Amino acid sequence: MGSGVWREDTFRMYSKKMGRVIDKHGMVSGDLKNQEMFAMRTMSPLLDPKNVVRECRDTNEHPATIPVILALDVTGSMGQAAVEVAKQLNVIMTKLYEKVKDVEFMVMGIGDFAYDRCPLQVSQFESDIRIAEQLDKLYFEFGGGGNSYESYTAAWYFAVNQIELDAWKRGNKGLIITMGDEAINPYIPGEALAKVTGQQIAGDVETEALLQEVQEKYEVYHIYVDHRGRDRAERDLKEWEKYIDKQRVKIVKLDIISDEIIKIVEAHAGNDSLKSDYVVFPKASGIEW
Repeated sequence: MGSGVWREDTFRMYSKKMGRVIDKHGMVSGDLKNQEMFAMRTMSPLLDPKNVVRECRDTNEHPATIPVILALDVTGSMGQAAVEVAKQLNVIMTKLYEKVKDVEFMVMGIGDFAYDRCPLQVSQFESDIRIAEQLDKLYFEFGGGGNSYESYTAAWYFAVNQIELDAWKRGNKGLIITMGDEAINPYIPGEALAKVTGQQIAGDVETEALLQEVQEKYEVYHIYVDHRGRDRAERDLKEWEKYIDKQRVKIVKLDIISDEIIKIVEAHAGNDSLKSDYVVFPKASGIEW
């Protein structure tokens, strides 16, 4: 996985096959609704996180891979935001490849481990049209619940426990960008997480302990999609800032999501301070998964 490069002409051909129109700027045009863009009605077996390990390996074609995980909230309120990412994917990838030749994208779907049947979906790391193909396979359960947050940190858990990156061998961290419109979850129910991932997990996975572990291997950002009012966004932002530095939580409107993703990835790729002191990452002492 991870071979190939992103090409706009390939994206245009793929979009035509999918019945979509690409405008002069390279974006999918039209007022597409979520279920027009994302046709899956259950989780694809290709995105099932149970008992799998995803890899991002260096190759002759991409000798210094930059692993990027984009974890999208796929609950009820977030459908249109994911549509905007899909519509602007070609713009995102084309602009990134102008400066960042070895970026590899994994797409995740994040739901709610307390309520949803399919609260975690994970693609492979890819660098070409397969990013679009896997994004199209995301299943929008339109779930979530009354707990005022979604299980965003499941992306962290999977990234730490079920991913292997060659970037670590070079002393570099991966990048995780979660995207949603709720507060951060304080924990993930351990029983549900074990069932979904196939991992042996003792007790709930607390966000604070998990953050300490994930930050050894990844830089962590969150894009908060502001489409339900500034007061709501600022309230939820305060919850995120209990865990993550406020410079790494970005409040954005729907129409600038692609710009923010590009900024974060470019900054990550060009920042030497993101190099890690770790080559081998043992489990943090005192944390039992």
